[in-house]
Amino acid sequence: MIEGLVGQIEARFGELSRAMSDPEVIGDRHRYAEVGREYRRLEPAAKLAEEWRRATDDAAGAEELLAEDGDDAEVREMLGTARERLRELEEEIRFAMVERDPNDDKDVIIEIQGGAGGDEAGLWAGDIFRMLSRYAERRGFKVEPLDVGDGKYTFEVKGDGAYSVFKYEGGTHRVQRVPATESQGRIHTSTATVAVLPEAEDVDVEVDPNDLQVDVYRSSGPGGQSVNTTDSAVRITHKPSGIVVAMQDEKSQLQNREKAMRVLRARLYERAVAEQQAAAAADRRAQVGTGDRAEKIRTYNYGERRVTDHRIKLTAHNLDEVLEGDLDQFTGALDDEDKRRRLESQDLG
Repeated sequence: MIEGLVGQIEARFGELSRAMSDPEVIGDRHRYAEVGREYRRLEPAAKLAEEWRRATDDAAGAEELLAEDGDDAEVREMLGTARERLRELEEEIRFAMVERDPNDDKDVIIEIQGGAGGDEAGLWAGDIFRMLSRYAERRGFKVEPLDVGDGKYTFEVKGDGAYSVFKYEGGTHRVQRVPATESQGRIHTSTATVAVLPEAEDVDVEVDPNDLQVDVYRSSGPGGQSVNTTDSAVRITHKPSGIVVAMQDEKSQLQNREKAMRVLRARLYERAVAEQQAAAAADRRAQVGTGDRAEKIRTYNYGERRVTDHRIKLTAHNLDEVLEGDLDQFTGALDDEDKRRRLESQDLG
C-alpha cells in the first residue's frame, strides 16, 4: 500500500516539476501560480518519499549481505535501523498526504466582537484584534480593516494559505484579568467571540440582487454624532437568510457597499459549507477549529501569564508574546491534531 502511495507522489511531483519549467505554463500567470502552490504543498511528501526509497534500498542491501555472508552484528543493526525508519516514514508520508481543507488557500474575513463582560469585553475584543493583526503581519499576510470600532472588528487577512492559519482562531476567547476600571483589584472574566470566514469568490456563492435590500444612511461616530454629511454608510440585508451586514468605515458609499458584499458572501459561503457538512453527517464538533462562535477555545490568564487552548489541552506561560502575535505554537499543535483526525476519518472511510 505504501509503495503505491510513494509511486503516486513521485509521479505527480515529477509532473509538477516539469510544468514549473514549461514555457506554456510560465506564460499563464494564473496557471503558473496554481502549479506553484501544488508543488510547494507536495514537496514535503516528495522528500519523505525519496527518503523512503533510500531506506528501502538500505534494508534490501542489509538483507542481501546477511544472506551472503551470514550473521553480522553491524549489518543486523543497520537492517534494524532501516526497518524502524521505514515504519516511521510510512506514518509520516500518510500524515503528509492527509486530504486538505479545500478552503485552506483562501483569504479570510475575521469578525470579532465583545461577548460577556460589558465594557471590558469590548476592550478585550480590541486586544484580540491587535493580536491577530500582528500574527498576520508576522506570517507575511496583508491586513485590511473593513469595519472597526465600538467593540466590533471586521477585517480581512490576505495571502496564500491565510485560512489554513486562522481557521483555528474561530470561537470564544476568554480573558481573566483585573480591568483598568476596577478599583478593588478584583479579577474579572470577559469574553470575545471570533468568527473566521473563508472569503468567497463570485463563483463560490451566487447572490441574486433581487434578494438584497440595500439601505444607505449617514455614518455615525461615538455617541451617535454624524461623521459624514452624505449618506455613505450601507446596510445590506439578504432577505432569504436574514443576514444583515452594515459598513460605514469608508467615505464612499460605493466602497462601503463593496466591503459589505464581501462580508455577506463570506457569511453565506460559511453557511453553505456548514449545511453540506451537516448533510454528510460530519461531526463538526469533533473537529479541531470548527470556528463555532459558542465554543470556548482559549483562556488568557493575566495573573499567571498563562494561555491555555482547551481543544488540545495545551498551556503556555508566555502571555505577553502571544498577545504580540506569537501564535505559531498553538497553530502548529492544532494543525497536527486536525491532520490526525482527518487521517483517522479517511482510514474509517
